[in-house]
Amino acid sequence: MSPSGATYSDSGVETGAADAALARLVAHVSRPRHRREDGSCVGESLVESGLYASVLALDDHRGLALTTDGVGTKVLVAELVGRYDTIGIDCVAMNVNDLVCVGAEPVAMLDYLAVQKTDSDVFDQIGQGLAAGAEMANISIPGGEVSQMKEIIRGIEEGRGVDLVGAASGLVDLDRLVVGEGIEDGDAVVGLVSNGLHSNGFSLARSVLFGTLGLDADDHVPEFGHTVAEELLRPTSIYVRPAMAMLRAGLRVRAFSHLTSGGFLNLLRIRSKTGFVLHTLPDPQPVFDLIRRAGPVADEEMHRVFNMGIGFGAVVPETEADAVRRIASEHGFESLVLGHACPSHAGRVLLEPRGLVGEGDHFRPV
Repeated sequence: MSPSGATYSDSGVETGAADAALARLVAHVSRPRHRREDGSCVGESLVESGLYASVLALDDHRGLALTTDGVGTKVLVAELVGRYDTIGIDCVAMNVNDLVCVGAEPVAMLDYLAVQKTDSDVFDQIGQGLAAGAEMANISIPGGEVSQMKEIIRGIEEGRGVDLVGAASGLVDLDRLVVGEGIEDGDAVVGLVSNGLHSNGFSLARSVLFGTLGLDADDHVPEFGHTVAEELLRPTSIYVRPAMAMLRAGLRVRAFSHLTSGGFLNLLRIRSKTGFVLHTLPDPQPVFDLIRRAGPVADEEMHRVFNMGIGFGAVVPETEADAVRRIASEHGFESLVLGHACPSHAGRVLLEPRGLVGEGDHFRPV
């Protein structure tokens, strides 16, 4: 443990090293290698890396948005209690929430399930979750792949290892791409609440809750009002319907943000050279406070690793903030105006109530 408390790195997740390694990989695959007879590139993304999803032109008017993501080490909690009926929802959510961030309407997702050993009951439960997530996102899951790799996939107990990943697609009008362009000084940042950890930071969460605190998955936690497993397996919220409703209502959405690992730093995954000042933040769910206190985990590390109570954000003109909140409410989501865009803070996110400023991949005290 570092002198400042428990960190993501302590739990085995080296984000800096991962970013450096990823840059090496992307340098090879990001260049289009196939050309048509007319010399045009095939498969060239219209948006730069980092903007949640890739977008390929189907013709002069329509684009195909693509993304892929998995459930991560949250599956280990499912294994602990033999409950797999929610991680399928997580798999759908982690993909479709990224697709809508470029203004695309999700259409379909393929799933990839790698297992140490096949188990009909586990497959049935995962299928239930995938179907439920597809219904929430209004997509189809027309196919997928299963791989048995007993030498590679390992879990908590022998034979129970599972990994679940998805790859989703959506359609977007090319003249309606949402990439964070045109953000103006004073534009409002509206946040839609999360329902807890979603599917990020679980290595640190498990390290603190199961390691430092010595809790068992079936232990009842008064702050939660239920067991540790019930809290950790709460499925990731799916924000497709409210996001699509905002676009269909004609709101001038400058940017959408899916707040995953990196938390409020995800607001910076945009084209505009601006920053944000957040003057109002939610009271995070009790699970965040317990992790922070028990770790102990520094506040800047908490905000770097977790969503801290906000799962999705929309940047709109200030006059349209109320409309965003109304649509969010109509779809069952609480929301609040977090703050505003501020060009003088370009590349930074200031969390005034916490006394933190974020830039790059970290937060620090102001």
